[in-house]
Formats: sequence, structure tokens, C-alpha cells
Amino acid sequence: MVKHYLDFEKPIIELEREIEHLKRFSKGKFLHLDEQLKHLEEKLHRIQKEIFSNLTGWQITQLARHIDRPRTSHYLSTIFENFIELHGDRAYGDDPAIIGGISKFNGRSVICIGHQKGADAKEMVYRNFGMPHPEGYRKALRLMKMAEDFQKPIITLIDTPGAYPGIGAEERGQAEAIARNLRSMVSLRTPILTLVIGEGGSGGALAIGIGDRILMLEYSIYSVISPEGCAAILWKDGRKGEVAADSLRLTARDLYQLGVIDEVIPEPLGGAHRDPKAMSDILKEAVERNLRKIEEMDMDELLKVRYEKFRKMGTFIENNGR
Repeated sequence: MVKHYLDFEKPIIELEREIEHLKRFSKGKFLHLDEQLKHLEEKLHRIQKEIFSNLTGWQITQLARHIDRPRTSHYLSTIFENFIELHGDRAYGDDPAIIGGISKFNGRSVICIGHQKGADAKEMVYRNFGMPHPEGYRKALRLMKMAEDFQKPIITLIDTPGAYPGIGAEERGQAEAIARNLRSMVSLRTPILTLVIGEGGSGGALAIGIGDRILMLEYSIYSVISPEGCAAILWKDGRKGEVAADSLRLTARDLYQLGVIDEVIPEPLGGAHRDPKAMSDILKEAVERNLRKIEEMDMDELLKVRYEKFRKMGTFIENNGR
């Protein structure tokens, strides 16, 4: 069973507990409870479909931040093979909030780079809750340049509330590090595939998010600012994050309709955390299909399409009141 539930999942909790109780009660006993279990499981499936087909932006935000949600490290161990982590930016130090290195994907060598939030309290502190310092972004860029030199595809996994806003990070050039990554990724002469697997927050996400193909998991989010941050600016009240989440249009479905991303990857019913293995299988198929597509393109054409892709984001047509 899932360890942690969200508020809107309350109707599911009782049914799952009842099913679990019946299974434990009938174990090793000659009781014919198959019919009751089947009825309860069908009811559970029906309620789950009803709830998860009508989620609000705020509810999807909660799912994207779910403590049990699979992290970058999970996908590196289940989708990729022989991952060798590389450390340091060769200027200041190593940043555990970003992990990256060399790996194999379906027989081809790739460079993987991703945010890592941490799976428990101790690791979350160590990883700074997935909020990178400048050295993290410089490490990421070092690995990207290496991928370009050796003609290896780059796969990035986004899962961060945003870049760390601390004094030390600002002193070491946080804004410059993010800006340099943005400028460099646009012209990197190697295919780039970007996956938003959880929370995609602001420039902290975009600093490793300039991709030829951008895919988002169904219950992930991607936005210029967090709902709480938006609410604090617009309404001077961070507690109005729920209202802001719907206004920001930060869900995968919204961003696909707006043309910001290229594909929405479906998650197992209830979210990726309910069946991490199934999620890995679904994601692996999507990575193979999209990676093959950009690998087959001529490099000059790929760079042209990449540039135009980001140049046209945010364009709008002014009606002038007509």
C-alpha cells in the first residue's frame, strides 16, 4: 500500500484499507471472499478513475511533489544501464542537487543529467531538496560539453522547486550560471531530450531544460514560478497557491495545448508513485521513440528547429479591440 495519501484521496483510503483487511483476514483460512474482494477492487478502480480524471491544477501540483514519487535516481537505475556518476564543476565543487554521468540506453551511450530531491529526510537535506547551487549547473554544462565532444545524446530529468536562492549561491553567480546554460544548450551540436518527471520550477528547471523534445509525465508541473510564489506576488498571500495553480496553467495537459512541450506521458492510475516499475516501462518506451526521432535528424536542421522552438514560445496575437 501507499505510505502517504493526499487530502483528495480520502475516498480511496477506506477502500484500500478494507481490501487489505479482507486479504489479511482470509489468508490461510478456508474463507470464500473472492466475490467481495472483486467487488471492492472494481469499486476502488472506478473511484480512482473518477478522481484522477478531474484533478485541479493544485491537486496535480501536490502529486508532482508527492514524497513517494520516483526520483531521478530511480529512473537512472531502472531505465538506464551501467550509470557512472561524474562529480564536480572543475571550478568550485560538487553539488548533490544535480546528478549526472555516462550511461547506456538500449545499447547506445548517453549522458544523463537530472535534479535529485532525495527520498528521505536525511537525503533531502543532503540534496538541498533538489535546489541546485551554481556549481550544480556548471557541472551539468561540463557534462553537456563532454556529450557534444564525444557525440553522445543528452537526456535531462527535471524535478526541482527552483534554483537555490541563498546568499552563497548568489555570491557564486547563480543567475550567470543559469544564463550560460541556456545560451550554451541552444547551440549544442548533439540531440537533447528533456523529461519533466516531477516539479519543474522556474529557471532552476529551464537551466537543463532546453531540449529538442520535451516530455512531461501526466502529473508533473512546469512553470515560471511556484503557485505559492505567484500568490505571494499577486495577492500578497502565499496561502492562495491553490488559486494561482489553476491560473498558471502549469500542468502537462495545459502546456501541451500551449505548445510548450511535445508529449504528455501517461502515468499509472493514481500516479507514478503507485507503480514505479510500470512508470519506468512507460517512460522507457517514450524515451526510445523520441530519442530515435531526433537522432535521425541532420544536425544543422536539428539546431534550427531547436532555436525556433524556443523563440516562438510566449508569442501572442493582439486583437486591438476588434
